[in-house]
Amino acid sequence: MNQKKIDPEILRHSAGHVLAAAVIKLFPGTKLGIGPATEDGFYYDFEFDKSITQKDLKKIEKQAKKIIGQNLEFQKKEIPAKKAIKYFEKQNQPYKVELIQELIDQKNIKQVSLYELGDFVDLCKGPHLESTKQIDPGAFKLLRLAGAYWKGDEKNKMLSRIYGVVFNSKEELAKKLKILEEAQKRNHRKLGKELELFAIFPQIGQGLPVWLPKGYTIRRILEDYMIKMERFYGYTHVLTPVINKKELFETSGHLKFYKDSMYSPLEIDNETFYLKPMNCPAEMMIYNMKPRSYRDLPFKMGEFGTVHRYEKSGELHGLQRVRGFTQNDAHIFCTPDQLEDEFMEVIELFEKFFKDVGFKDYKYRLSLGGDDKSKYVGPKERWDWAQEVMRKTLKKNKVKFYEEENEAAFYGPKIDVQAINVFGKEDSIGTNQIDFNLPESFDLNYIDKKGNKQRPFVIHRALIGSFERFFAFFIEYYAGAFPVWLSPIQVMIIPVSEKFNAYANQVKKRLFSEEIRSETDNTDDSLGKKIREAQKQKIPYMLIVGQKEEKSLKVSVRSREKGNEGAVKLTVFINRVKNQVADYK
Repeated sequence: MNQKKIDPEILRHSAGHVLAAAVIKLFPGTKLGIGPATEDGFYYDFEFDKSITQKDLKKIEKQAKKIIGQNLEFQKKEIPAKKAIKYFEKQNQPYKVELIQELIDQKNIKQVSLYELGDFVDLCKGPHLESTKQIDPGAFKLLRLAGAYWKGDEKNKMLSRIYGVVFNSKEELAKKLKILEEAQKRNHRKLGKELELFAIFPQIGQGLPVWLPKGYTIRRILEDYMIKMERFYGYTHVLTPVINKKELFETSGHLKFYKDSMYSPLEIDNETFYLKPMNCPAEMMIYNMKPRSYRDLPFKMGEFGTVHRYEKSGELHGLQRVRGFTQNDAHIFCTPDQLEDEFMEVIELFEKFFKDVGFKDYKYRLSLGGDDKSKYVGPKERWDWAQEVMRKTLKKNKVKFYEEENEAAFYGPKIDVQAINVFGKEDSIGTNQIDFNLPESFDLNYIDKKGNKQRPFVIHRALIGSFERFFAFFIEYYAGAFPVWLSPIQVMIIPVSEKFNAYANQVKKRLFSEEIRSETDNTDDSLGKKIREAQKQKIPYMLIVGQKEEKSLKVSVRSREKGNEGAVKLTVFINRVKNQVADYK
């Protein structure tokens, strides 16, 4: 329909207004929240007089397309903010009144802009399309309903959020819907429940995931793998408490800069404690527990430390956004001369890990500081030098990377690992950061060759960020069909009838002795149902055992990838699995 491509953000933003106009038309009296464009769509929050369903969503979409067909203009009007308050009070739109009052109180705004679309009026700074004629109704689609607290705060009222997408053409919409369909199949929350990997119980708490036996098996395998690899690279490992005294976070600066993301204090024996939001402060104390010489550096310390951060309930999302999680954390203390070598080694470590877990579609992002140096700690010369060292190591390693201004943390530049998720978007799954803040805050030092005190460089290194967020990505990347070495159950043994349970158990004992994770399906279900259940659980191998197999001491192999592969000697099968595990394939 449209020959000329329209700016996607303006198109999405305008579609949000069309959605709101359709809702008001069908449900007069509905109270309007906010309706921004998002990275790949739009949404609008509403307070309805009654609950709505997916059936209502179809009616709303039909009405929205009717509005699009009326060729209505988006007309902008600037009016005094106080006049706008009176207008929205008369319209019984308290959320709009609240937003305008905040603009007056917090930013001293005198004028606000309203957009008219027919007889629908909304508070918005724009910009918008010229008219609804520029929207292709065939490329407009409402997707789903969800609950959302006003301003993401659970203390506020729960509103109904309607999500939608809009594109320049029907072809683009079809492509997006196909991606969404595939993404839904891979949704880590859906698969986490179906495969019994993790659970979140309201009785335990929102954002506090429980690792179920199968999920925890994968986590332990990863932990063992990481500890072994880190020790090979010279790391030692520590474990620090989950609560620390207030004074520690005053020294680190967390109480000054990070308090809103920390849980409320605990008063114990007339002292104040906090659940730690990061492992770093305690590890600075370990470094400082004795004098350090340049001969002690680099000093590399790793920790699988559980931390807690207060996230608004409206922002919680499966394992991707949680309140309690375990970081694969490490801190490297080194001299300026060692900095390049340490970054080289970390990139090497990243590359090995991603190869072993089977990740291929990722790149590195060099996250730099911006021009406003007041936002960052440490002298500009030190930042410039460190950023150049990081750039040099990325080039030397010949890895794909790009640079991004204003993405650095306030305490230093960083190298983030950006993996492509099932939506085709980038997810940060690892990071490698310089910290110019903590060495000063904790007065870290070492004695150089001339006997003088010097500040060490501190590198924060998180191979996978947190186990929780990485696991969400990992589930979706493989759609739950994990590589053999990481599958919680590698082999399901299926006797064709109960007469062969004894031989099935004999096979299981042999597999157990070879450290191959297996289970036996001794249920009364039919053979076909047992096979289908193992397939649903995405188990790499099934071993069918019956009279022929028992007599010949063989097993009939069905694999996840190839299906029926025929009968083989048990020792041959065992060697096959062990080779796969050894090669991390």
